[in-house]
Amino acid sequence: MNIALSAHGNAMIHQVNRSARLQVRIAAKTSEAQDIAGFELVDDGGEDLPEFTAGSHVDVFMPNGLVRQYSLRNDPRERHCYRLGVLRDRQGAGGSIFMHDMLKSGDVIEVSHPRNAFPLNEQSPSSLLLAGGIGITPILSMAHRLSALGRDFALHYCARNADRMAFRAELDAAAFNRQVHFHLDDGPAEQKLNIAELLQSSPKGTHLYVCGPRGFMDAVIGEAERSWPKETIHREYFGKIADVGSSDDRPFAVQIASTGEVFAIAAGESVVSVLGANGIEIPVSCEQGICGTCVTRVLAGLPDHRDLYLTDAEHAANDQMTPCCSRALSEIVVLDL
Repeated sequence: MNIALSAHGNAMIHQVNRSARLQVRIAAKTSEAQDIAGFELVDDGGEDLPEFTAGSHVDVFMPNGLVRQYSLRNDPRERHCYRLGVLRDRQGAGGSIFMHDMLKSGDVIEVSHPRNAFPLNEQSPSSLLLAGGIGITPILSMAHRLSALGRDFALHYCARNADRMAFRAELDAAAFNRQVHFHLDDGPAEQKLNIAELLQSSPKGTHLYVCGPRGFMDAVIGEAERSWPKETIHREYFGKIADVGSSDDRPFAVQIASTGEVFAIAAGESVVSVLGANGIEIPVSCEQGICGTCVTRVLAGLPDHRDLYLTDAEHAANDQMTPCCSRALSEIVVLDL
């Protein structure tokens, strides 16, 4: 949902395949709204960048060691650049502040190849795109793609006020501008988003895509789940999600299938942290169960799923889990490591 997380992700990656990184140069850094900066990244060697699909994000590897995920907001047909939107998050761990304060045009940084945890169903008869604040970034890319395909869609963009509404000029100038609707919290009552009315009036079979702050997401998803089929509701969280309490955590054990080693996971500890302390590194990014980076196959045992990445069907299958935040209901789980 901000994860792709745009300031989407709040943790470091412990282990990364450096060969998979891309060297990119910041061709432009712009002020897009209050506390929101735009970044245009190009290949440092002048080549086309790897292709991406609408809803994709990249990991940004910062010179200070932090790694954050940011959604690509541009038209997927563009190969010459990746465009990001970054919200300064004063409550975060410092990644977005570093992006705002320390990076400048001309700097060379590393990013991952694009990954998509928020894919667009390009075959749906109609799409409804809802963005709150910095959640506009993946939604904007989706709008570009749907417009290029000639699909029916509507985009509704909510912000606290006009000063915080990023990329307004870009949206006004887009070929799909008549399909875009703006909603300001401090604006007249008649322009405010009526979630229930909008969802009820959408054509049957419409797919919903929503991204933004947790409160906005919960309001939209909660209303949609009253009458929309689950398979038509798609979400991506931005920023830190609510912490899962550890008061009811119970200890369990993890066995490594390749070696037979068994490690105890105490209440309040994560699988990733315990294994990392014992030299077994699992690549992670958000550490909140949002991004899917750490998804690991489960060979035996019953996971206690606490993520927002896997689908209900994938949870029910119990053959994979997110060891950054999920735990176990059984005494032991065997991981395919």
